[in-house]
Amino acid sequence: MFTIIFGIACIVFTIFACLPAGLNWGENIMFVLKGIAPILAALVGLLAILIGIADVRDRNEAKREEREAMKNEE
Repeated sequence: MFTIIFGIACIVFTIFACLPAGLNWGENIMFVLKGIAPILAALVGLLAILIGIADVRDRNEAKREEREAMKNEE
């Protein structure tokens, strides 16, 4: 329950910080997001490549096990 209340409080603070009548941090937040976007895109791309490699390895392992099972049945 505490985490839900804390999450709501963080969202409310973020909205308040972006509003011109609040802390007016909107421009600063956009500046940081623009700087983080390319780094985040590179990290997501790297993660996608690693997941793809793991998927290919798992498929090859499953095919190899299936072939071994077929040989053992004969």
